[in-house]
Amino acid sequence: MAEPTLQQIFGTGATQTSTTVTFLKSDIGVTAAEASGEAVLAGTALKAKEYLTQANFDANIDQSVVVEEGFSSFVTRGESNTSYRNDQLTLTFSKVDSGATLNPNDY
Repeated sequence: MAEPTLQQIFGTGATQTSTTVTFLKSDIGVTAAEASGEAVLAGTALKAKEYLTQANFDANIDQSVVVEEGFSSFVTRGESNTSYRNDQLTLTFSKVDSGATLNPNDY
């Protein structure tokens, strides 16, 4: 099988040139006209989780990344000890062991 495509991971509106990667906010579930960087990051991670599953990883030797849900928890923050929900996503990057550090160009 082939490596997952941008469209499989980020939606049908995902494209790239030699210098840019573009995807539609609607493809990643972001609806705000002026979205925050954190909203875009969360949207891309959640969208990637739909395709980059453990099952797809196991079936496709060319897939190198898995996105899985972690464990939710609660933490208090700030002077008023406001309770926040922490939702985790785990990104696992797999490659043949070369002793090197994480490099996005390896995936």
